[in-house]
Formats: sequence, structure tokens, C-alpha cells
Amino acid sequence: MGRGGQSLARVAVVVRAGALPLWWLGVVAAGVGFLIPGLTGRRIGGYAGAALFLVCAAVVALVRRRRYTGWADAASKAGKFDILQDRAVTLRNWRRAHRWWLLGAFLVAGVFSFVLPIAGGLVLAGAGAGLWLKSLWLGGRERRDDVLLWVRTDWAGAGRPVGKKVKGYRTTGIAAGDAGPGGARRRR
Repeated sequence: MGRGGQSLARVAVVVRAGALPLWWLGVVAAGVGFLIPGLTGRRIGGYAGAALFLVCAAVVALVRRRRYTGWADAASKAGKFDILQDRAVTLRNWRRAHRWWLLGAFLVAGVFSFVLPIAGGLVLAGAGAGLWLKSLWLGGRERRDDVLLWVRTDWAGAGRPVGKKVKGYRTTGIAAGDAGPGGARRRR
């Protein structure tokens, strides 16, 4: 990285990276839970799982919004020599860093199905839906401000765009990078 340039990852892509794996692992775990009658039965497990899905999605979507907003308001412009990380690289890095957590969460949801069928999987799916909603919220903010939010990859670490190491965000124009506002793949 010559002349003081930094490697930058999109904030919305980092947030969105966990949405798809959590959603599909949750759906699969809920399907496995449907096959197991459990201690409470499928009906109670399904109702409890639906309620937990909504609660988990809302909590994940709303948690730490103030920190995201604060860093976005104080963001500085990206430098000429900063390197913008591709969306695919950011997704791959997040998923590699969290693969054991994802596997552990899937196993816990599967074991939880013996007590309350379907519910554990729907909690995982709710977390994935919450991350997706948070990335949509970030995308709306990016469209409104007409900028894309970036965080240094060494600060974001293993997928924490508002973690303790983060000291600020950088911004670029709306056309920079290969991901649109909200972290979705840019349509050509």
C-alpha cells in the first residue's frame, strides 16, 4: 500500500455477509426440528419459534444503530490511494472467520429442537433476517447521503464494522466499488 493508502471494506457488505448463511442454516435447522417431536410438540415449538424469529430479527436489526449513525456522521472522505475491497472478498473473509461460530450455532439449534422443535432454527433465521434488514437500513442511509460507507479492514477485524477497534468510517461516491447501496451485488 503505497503512499499511506488503506484497504477498505464496505460497511453494508460486512453487515450483510452473515445474513445468508444464518438464514439458510436456520431454515435447515427448523426443518430438522420439524422432524423431531420434542418435549413440547411441534405446534408449541412453531408458535414459540415464530415469536422468537420476530423478536430476534427486530433486536438484530436495531442493535447498535446509534454507533453506525455516529460513525457515518463523522466519516471522512477516502483517500486517493485507498484500496476498495471487492464484495466477494469481504463476504469470503467474513464467512471464513465465522465458520465455526455458524457450525456451533447450527448444532445448538439442532439440539434445542429436542426440547422446543423448530424454534432454534427460527432464531437463527431471525438473526439472518435482522442482518439483512440492517443492511437495507444502511443502504437507505447511503442513498440519502449519496455516499458509500467504508471501514478499514484491519479495524473491522473479523466482521465487526462497529467494534472496539473501529476509529471511523470513510466515504466514497455512490458509484465506487462493486456493491450497490446496502451491500447488494451491483446490477449492470
